[in-house]
Amino acid sequence: QVRLAESGGGSVQTGGSLRLSCSVYGSRSLINGLDWYRQAPGKERELVAAFTFDGRTNYADSVKGRFTVSRGDEKYTVYLQMNSLKPEDTAVYYCKAQWAQHIWWGQGTQVTVSS
Repeated sequence: QVRLAESGGGSVQTGGSLRLSCSVYGSRSLINGLDWYRQAPGKERELVAAFTFDGRTNYADSVKGRFTVSRGDEKYTVYLQMNSLKPEDTAVYYCKAQWAQHIWWGQGTQVTVSS
């Protein structure tokens, strides 16, 4: 079993920055990376960034150049640094881990960007 714990959401103005973190607990050795998703009100959940523990990253076009995924000193903590935030970035952000057909989600953290 894997458990994900997120933190770091909040409210900022346009152009501000936030850093989210996701820590993995439990059977951590099963997974090889974490993904960040977000879901805005009335919209489907969408992939924001994908990260593997060997350092590969992939970003949605809407966040390229503004968001950065990185690993902390502790292998199973992953950060999502969000800069130049826009109102359209407002959403609940989730981290996701997967192993085979098993998928685990964090509890979500709210990010609100005001104009």
